[in-house]
Amino acid sequence: MSEKKSSAKSRAHEVRVRRIYDDVQKSDGTRILVDRVWPRGVSKDKAQLDEWVKDVAPSTELRKWYSHDPEKFDEFARRFREELKNDDAAQALDELRELARTGTLTLLTAAKRDDISQATVLAEILNDKKSSGAKTSGKDSE
Repeated sequence: MSEKKSSAKSRAHEVRVRRIYDDVQKSDGTRILVDRVWPRGVSKDKAQLDEWVKDVAPSTELRKWYSHDPEKFDEFARRFREELKNDDAAQALDELRELARTGTLTLLTAAKRDDISQATVLAEILNDKKSSGAKTSGKDSE
């Protein structure tokens, strides 16, 4: 029984990253949009979100500076982690931590490359990875 408990506990803290344009999967668990701006071409019905947590998204200034340039990802991740220390962002991050404790959590983004998105940085934090923002696949769902 302790094996089952341990196994269930490790699954309870699984945080995945997916694009909001991908088809919904039963294994997604709780689906949270972590972009500040609503994604183009996606209806609220089609998104099948459980929640939209804007306060955990990067500031408009940081998002515009980054512009999803792969060369800037490490610096983006560092700056974004700093932004997550402000009150509203920290509170939103705590909300995501609570959701992750209840089961699988899928962070959704409209970014063309989810592996270099804010969702990937958030997943690293929530999955307790001590990475300083180094590039990772962000594909925890596979």
